[in-house]
Amino acid sequence: MSKKYVFPEGFWWGSATSATQIEGAAHEGGKGENIWDHWYKQEPDRFFEQIGPETTSDFYHRYKEDIQLMKEIGHNTFRMSISWSRLIPGGRGKVNQEAVDFYNHVIDELIANGIEPFLTLFHFDMPLEMQNEGGWENREVVDAYQHYAKIAFELFGDRVKKWFTFNEPIVPVEGGYLYDFHYPNVVDGKRATQVAYNTMIAHAKAVVTFRECNIRDGKIGIVLNLTPSYPRSQHPADLKASRIADLFFNRSFLDPAVLGEYPEELIQILRDHHQLPITQNGDKELLMAGKVDILGVNYYQPRRVKAKDHLPNMEGPFMPEWFFDLYEMPGRKMNPYRGWEIYEKGIYDIMINLKENYNNIESFISENGMGVQDEERFVNNGQIQDDYRIDFIREHLIWLHKAIEEGCNARGYHLWTLMDNWSWMNAYKNRYGFISVDVNTKKRTLKKSAYWIKEVSEKNGF
Repeated sequence: MSKKYVFPEGFWWGSATSATQIEGAAHEGGKGENIWDHWYKQEPDRFFEQIGPETTSDFYHRYKEDIQLMKEIGHNTFRMSISWSRLIPGGRGKVNQEAVDFYNHVIDELIANGIEPFLTLFHFDMPLEMQNEGGWENREVVDAYQHYAKIAFELFGDRVKKWFTFNEPIVPVEGGYLYDFHYPNVVDGKRATQVAYNTMIAHAKAVVTFRECNIRDGKIGIVLNLTPSYPRSQHPADLKASRIADLFFNRSFLDPAVLGEYPEELIQILRDHHQLPITQNGDKELLMAGKVDILGVNYYQPRRVKAKDHLPNMEGPFMPEWFFDLYEMPGRKMNPYRGWEIYEKGIYDIMINLKENYNNIESFISENGMGVQDEERFVNNGQIQDDYRIDFIREHLIWLHKAIEEGCNARGYHLWTLMDNWSWMNAYKNRYGFISVDVNTKKRTLKKSAYWIKEVSEKNGF
């Protein structure tokens, strides 16, 4: 007999998306340019099949239909982001009324259908004018972001109670300033640490502003992609490698967001290598005041590391990989399309860590998902038979359930994503949705996993 998994009452079942990845209408409704619109114009070849962000999944025009589909498949919550460049074209100045109307309509439509909106303020889509001023390297851009956040709280805070300052703030650092997979394609460790630091200053300023707005029943948090670092062995050198990888990729944002301060060991490493960011008086107090109420956890894959085989090239750019090598564990389970390991227990290990070391902060799985290429191969009677996705979600939920049983404060599970969406440089290469989207006609079709999650949501378990 199979075991029954029942989740706590009021569990959040839903999915997550972001503005640039689903809205489309990139040059409509008064929207300003963001870095993705610009980079696509400059270098279309760097995007899969040269598909850019202009139309994506066309949520801008089809949100009513999409919200009906959310309702149909049992969503009670939905995380989306606001496009800063749509709300305030250029990043500063006049608020775009067409954008206000659009987001108001979406929020009202969600609530009318019994779906609570969770709003993210920044999901990788810096207004181009702000990037041209230096982006997160520039404290004036930080202040502009704080002002944008305040406007959003004032416009939508009467109905939206769950707010998130940033989604995966480490990704623009990695992509834009270390590994060259996001605009502005800088490779410079010192600038990367400045961007990471100023992002957390921006976060803290938004949190302080949020609390000044006194939004009734409101909570503010951040969404972090946490990748547990597993050492190859218990050898002290492997353990040290995994600890340092954890410092760079997890604790660099987790500690200031939840505990209000940076890990001393990370500061020391950056100091030893002359990579410390420029700080200002009062920053320490500001970070302490910016501690979150709630944490979104994006989990896709583990990071397995070992001690370095070779000394780093000290004449090359400073990189986290100076301190560890990635390790491919023999026998690991893979998603071959994305090249990512599937390790369901990671979700449990993250939650136990939050319970033991981060005050058991209220949290939820804000993203987890499986991207698969050419899903048309699995069509039967007009429906994509994505049993692999059902298995993927089920196995992760079993480990999440175990964490909750052991006292972890996990409140929900959101899949990445509702419907197949445009994925940064990968465009529509890998599909992640409960709902398939025809890139040409934009027709929506429920996959097998959509019917499965509907039942899970209705029974609050499986």
